[in-house]
Amino acid sequence: MHKSVEATQRNFATIRTGRANPSLLDRINVEYYGTETPLKSLATISTPDSQTIAIQPFDNGSMGLIEKAIATSDLGLTPNNDGKIIRINVPPLTEERRKEFCKLAAKYAEEGKVALRNIRRDAIDKVKKLEKDAELSKDQSHDEQDGIQKLTDTFITEIEKYLAEKEADILKV
Repeated sequence: MHKSVEATQRNFATIRTGRANPSLLDRINVEYYGTETPLKSLATISTPDSQTIAIQPFDNGSMGLIEKAIATSDLGLTPNNDGKIIRINVPPLTEERRKEFCKLAAKYAEEGKVALRNIRRDAIDKVKKLEKDAELSKDQSHDEQDGIQKLTDTFITEIEKYLAEKEADILKV
């Protein structure tokens, strides 16, 4: 269940908030020598200020490929290449884009909750099987199922807390 929450947090990190953040580029892969390679393994990514991301490739030959990968991504960012460093200016988000990103965050949160519910279902099925095989009494089975439900509720609450934080971050101008 921890992994589901962590995966949801990683998804949240890829959503733009109007401020430059190197994690915005985490999902960008570059076609490098015929292989999809994560951008962070091809370059140093930094944020010199709150509106700029600077990318310094380890190999200057990959500069054009990195630029193309960023331009064709769904982030809506435009890279500027000065020969040594690729700079990306992160424009402030419009109200419409903020709402779209809030919906995307809600979608990621729901995917995380569904994953938690699937884990809960599998665990409860195992407990019921143990009860059916007479390895657990009915009371023990019921107690285990209650424990599983409480644990699931705790993790769902955690995801909802992260969602509220992310939405507040997105909507903050």
